[in-house]
Amino acid sequence: MSDTTAQQIAEHVRRGMFANDRALQALGIAVTEIAPGRATATMAVREDMLNGHDICHGGLISTLADSAFAYACNSYDELTVASGFSVDFVAPGRLGDVLAARCAEVSRAGRTGVYDVEVTNQKGERVAIFRGRSYTARGRPAVPR
Repeated sequence: MSDTTAQQIAEHVRRGMFANDRALQALGIAVTEIAPGRATATMAVREDMLNGHDICHGGLISTLADSAFAYACNSYDELTVASGFSVDFVAPGRLGDVLAARCAEVSRAGRTGVYDVEVTNQKGERVAIFRGRSYTARGRPAVPR
């Protein structure tokens, strides 16, 4: 893939990862945008995603944010995994909301990275703030070539 651009590599990673991403497929999460160090994932809040308070389960909002993070940090086609994350919920997700998680790289040095994700609803209202930390296994592609 030496003659490809960074954007083409990111697109290759999105296609390859999503083809095997059974969790995202089951949850109806779509990776709608990708670029080097960036990704956006969306999810419509369904009835089966509501908790006992009739709002979107925080674990599913975290999964959405973690998904955008995963695609952003793997966008260079180097196998990268999460080493940890934190999430703050600032508003509930409700039935019928379409949540968007937008991830941007903050720092990538050596084998570690830091990425921020903002989760918003279809009105642009912030639902959660997520910070992920990554670890890269050098020399291993994120997806088969």
